Amino acid sequence: MGTRNASVAVVGAGDYIGAAIARRFATEGYTVFCGRRNGEKLQPLVAEIEDAGGICVGRSLDARQEEQVAQFMAEADAAAPLEVVVFNIGGNVNFPLLDTTERVFRKVWELACYAGFLTGREAARVLLRHGRGSIFLTGATASMRGGIGYAAFASAKFGLRAVAQSMARELGPQNIHVAHLVIDSGVDTAWVRERIEKRMATDPSAAERLEPGRLLSPATIAETYWQLHQQPRDGWTHELDIRPSRETW
Repeated sequence: MGTRNASVAVVGAGDYIGAAIARRFATEGYTVFCGRRNGEKLQPLVAEIEDAGGICVGRSLDARQEEQVAQFMAEADAAAPLEVVVFNIGGNVNFPLLDTTERVFRKVWELACYAGFLTGREAARVLLRHGRGSIFLTGATASMRGGIGYAAFASAKFGLRAVAQSMARELGPQNIHVAHLVIDSGVDTAWVRERIEKRMATDPSAAERLEPGRLLSPATIAETYWQLHQQPRDGWTHELDIRPSRETW
């Protein structure tokens, strides 16, 4: 793969969507900075990208900490001018309302909303100096509607959506593309498959969720992020929902 003088920062570079986004941009020659809690878990991804000829840097990052987020953006920009920032932290938990503790509610909000604000603000500080760039924030079905047991998660994702809209209106005229992506489906991860398999014990019809084409591939999601970054300025998408063809909605 070739190289270009630009970097991408992925906040919440987990094993699936975040890792797939890192791989996709690395194949285009970007220097990729990946941040997650327990940054040592990034070593296999870093090695994979570097073995393929790319450049990837893994860092431990608590995106709820203002100074850590600012330092992460500055380090990425110092390696190569920062061009794209992706916020990809989830926080998906399900608790009945009466079992949702204050600690759970606050922690989910910090992870899925507050950290998104910090990431977006610090990304904007850098990208505005360059006069261009993209900030993409990962949403979910819960960004659009609350569900049983999702008071904490939905409120945080609703909040992240509002942050994204406000950022887009303010930063768009300054040549910063802000987009909110609604991942409206189960993603093909080990965790999702385990949950489906557990449901099958009491609901055999749940097996349909494991049929080909029913779960979103992380690589497909990553391709969507890449396509968004390629959009010309006179046709930017702010909000985009993505789901398999067989997903009900």
